[in-house]
Formats: sequence, C-alpha cells, structure tokens
Amino acid sequence: MALNATIYKAELQVSDMDRHYYATHALTLARHPSETEERLMVRLLAFALYADERLEFGKGLSADDEPDLWRKDYSGDIQQWIELGQPDEARIRKACGRAEQVVVINYGGRASDIWWEKNASALARHRNLTVLDVPADTVATLTAMAERTLRLQCLIQDGELQLMGDSAGTGAAVQPLKRMAPAN
Repeated sequence: MALNATIYKAELQVSDMDRHYYATHALTLARHPSETEERLMVRLLAFALYADERLEFGKGLSADDEPDLWRKDYSGDIQQWIELGQPDEARIRKACGRAEQVVVINYGGRASDIWWEKNASALARHRNLTVLDVPADTVATLTAMAERTLRLQCLIQDGELQLMGDSAGTGAAVQPLKRMAPAN
C-alpha cells in the first residue's frame, strides 16, 4: 500500500521591498512521504524569496524532469528553475540549458559545504546560475515553525528575509549566503 502525501496549507503574505513585489499567496504544499519537514519549509522559503504570480511548485521528488519550483512565461518557456539541496551537477547543467535563470538553494550544514567544494569549479561556467546557502540553524528555526496550516508574513529588504508566523514568538530571520550569482 502506497503512503499518501501530507497536505500543508499556507497563506503567505509577501512584501518584497527589493523587487517591489507585494502579494498574498494561498499555497497548498504536498509533503511526499520521503520528504522531511525541513525540506518542505525550505520549499516554502524558496517560494517566499522568488514569489511571483506564475511561480509554481513542481512535482518534486516524484519527477526527475521538473524542479522543486519553476516559473514559466505565457508561452510556456521556463524563466526560472529552482532546485533545493545538493543536486547533481549534470542536472544543474541541463536546467541551465532549459531555463533563463537557475537557482540552487543549498541547505544541510556541513553536507552543503562538501557539495559546494566538490562542484564549485564545474558550476562556475554557468552564467545563468545562482547558488544560495541557508545556514543549518536557520533551517532548524524554519522547521520549528512548521504546522499543517500556516499564516505567514514575509518581509524582504536588502537581501534579508523576515518570516513571521501568527503564533507569538514564531519567526525567523533568513539571510542566505550567495555562493555564486550571475554578474549584472
């Protein structure tokens, strides 16, 4: 008997001062049985960082040909491809060929450092790739906020994200480390 996904509902209010984007998103996140709550919250963080009316969650762990999140233009071309964790370099290379912009949001403490040391030189040749690292203590704070129903406010200013929940004292300050980004 196959295990079913666990459904999480989130109302995410985004005020992104850096991009001048302000919107409220009603999100449904399906947590695959093999997905951790940690990864689920990093997916939600990724959505908050790149929020857009056309940003969608991919099929996730059950699909090899889709990212964790992506944004397509009205003609179906992939504008943004977002991967989480420590994806294989060949997968990133393929994504860089298919999308205008590729983002890898790396998390996992020492494992993400090892992944970066192993792949940094190969990834450096991709001109449309951004690699961000979220510190392990920040991911732990996000994971502690996880509930099946979430109401969150997100404020982004000067590259720092403040995520606040409805419950008193729930919140996280997130300042991802840019390991690499395209030259402007």
